[in-house]
Amino acid sequence: MSDRLAVLPQYLLPKRALTRFAGWVASGRWGGLTHWIIRDFVARYQVNMAEAANPDTASYPSFNEFFTRALKPGARPLAAADFVCPVDGAISQFGAIEGDQIFQAKGHHYSTTALVGGDAALAAQFVQGHFATIYLSPKDYHRIHMPCDGRLLRMTYVPGDLFSVNPTTARGVPGLFARNERVVCVFDTAHGPLVLTLVGATIVGSMATVWHGVVNPPRRPDVHTWDYAAQNITLKQGDEMGRFLLGSTVVLLFPKDTVRFNPDWAPAGPVCLGQAMGNKPSTTNL
Repeated sequence: MSDRLAVLPQYLLPKRALTRFAGWVASGRWGGLTHWIIRDFVARYQVNMAEAANPDTASYPSFNEFFTRALKPGARPLAAADFVCPVDGAISQFGAIEGDQIFQAKGHHYSTTALVGGDAALAAQFVQGHFATIYLSPKDYHRIHMPCDGRLLRMTYVPGDLFSVNPTTARGVPGLFARNERVVCVFDTAHGPLVLTLVGATIVGSMATVWHGVVNPPRRPDVHTWDYAAQNITLKQGDEMGRFLLGSTVVLLFPKDTVRFNPDWAPAGPVCLGQAMGNKPSTTNL
């Protein structure tokens, strides 16, 4: 079966209703039922609880608190690199932005302007730049961290669809990451502007940032931007910047001549938070 045929049922599913229901279940404190759901999830997806700060699955009062669990101190040391991987997951795609076009999968591209919610001036800063798209599977750690030091400039919520973001769907749904609901975070860094986008998906109950808290729900009908330029919100490399309540994807944008990716990276390859993602082109210590 082709990928396009495989994703056809997603066009028919009541994705928003399913997402609301999943969020309600995941946030509820259902006692023994919650603990059973967590145990089943750990067994089904082979979640490594040994690296969690709290490995006792019975101690989490809700599924969301389990899903956004912290790691043990030192579980993800930071590499000596200008940019470190911001999440645990698998590389969907990465590489050069061709003009303003980001590669999604064979036969599919989408524009930087579409990704950031129609802000052409912001998108123009990444023409001929670079991108990295990383998929977080259910078993992964679901907090998102800073790839480098940065000062927050603004955050934009972009309403959209709630397709799955797994590899099959990425190959089958055109413009997936610029089509789904997302939160676009813009930072100023020593290397130039940086965009870190959190992409929602089916049953992703919500996305949150450390400076705002839960961004959705409520799900706004229109694009909405919060301006933080005057607030001096700064985060260090490796600091937590946000989290997914149920898993999804992050898309990073870098300006031209900013990053040379780790030569060991390859599409579909596993990555961990803190691993070397890349260096400035003038840096040679990867």
